[in-house]
Amino acid sequence: MPPSAGTSLKPVKRMPAPKTLPKIGASDFTRDLDLSQQELLALLDLTQQLKSQPTRFAKALTGRYISMLFEKPSLRTRLTFELAAKQLGGDAVLTVGPIGDREPLKDIARNLDRWTNAIVARTFSQKTIDELAHWSSVPVINALSDRFHPCQALADVFTLQERFGDLKGLKLAFVGDGNNVAHSLMLASLRLGMNFAVATPAGYEPDADIVTQAEALAAVAGAQLTITNDPVEAARDANAVYTDVWASMGQEHEKERRLADFAPYQVHKELFAHTAPESVFLHCLPAKRGEEVHDDVIESSQSVVFDQAENRLHVQKALLLMLIG
Repeated sequence: MPPSAGTSLKPVKRMPAPKTLPKIGASDFTRDLDLSQQELLALLDLTQQLKSQPTRFAKALTGRYISMLFEKPSLRTRLTFELAAKQLGGDAVLTVGPIGDREPLKDIARNLDRWTNAIVARTFSQKTIDELAHWSSVPVINALSDRFHPCQALADVFTLQERFGDLKGLKLAFVGDGNNVAHSLMLASLRLGMNFAVATPAGYEPDADIVTQAEALAAVAGAQLTITNDPVEAARDANAVYTDVWASMGQEHEKERRLADFAPYQVHKELFAHTAPESVFLHCLPAKRGEEVHDDVIESSQSVVFDQAENRLHVQKALLLMLIG
């Protein structure tokens, strides 16, 4: 039985397809806070419309094309962006490999903006994303960097909205590495009024500057941010528990040390015993089963990992429409 079988989603009010699409004021989506609060809410609403009424938007990007630059391997990000463009009537072209080795980033950006309507980049460094955005005259979308994973966070909060309805006051716990996924989740969830707790081993906490930004967002939203080294504290009364791989791409040389450091942070049924009733498990995938998560958690009825994966498609459709539609 798949993880989502037998579970029910909270009803979300269906909205008519908008006569005029909402737009994003920033020219790029390089990091989570490029979306204003109102734009984030509008994107989540548009995502629900796209998911429930896909045929009404089937020609929205006719004649529009996106270029995709991927330094890192990808299944979900690559296919969902390609399908998003195609299902909206546009198309996508992909280049895989190092970005900026053969020619300067400023030249790459000014070639691509002559041919396509947006650039989607999955890179090792946030600096690559930022430089592409600096030189490009078309929107640049961060499909993952070492600092942020904003498209994933959009899918995650949309998945939780589907599951629980109103997000305000829910608690999301992240257990593991204070990495790019943790950064984006922190920024996205707190500004929507969710409480966010992250538990990491000492020395693996989220970036201090991003924590400072998150604290300001929490104060405005009336939400609570908890940074701890205790996974039980983070998981206690949580409505959702999230984890990610312990050694991301580019950190393979640290794997043995990380396996030892993160062993107490494995997500298993004993940890879930501390969560709220009807809590769910999230993971951005791919998962290292037996490392950061037990198979009996990721394959349980509490797991919504494949809902998250599906929703990458829908939120990225909304993002493309708001940037280039």
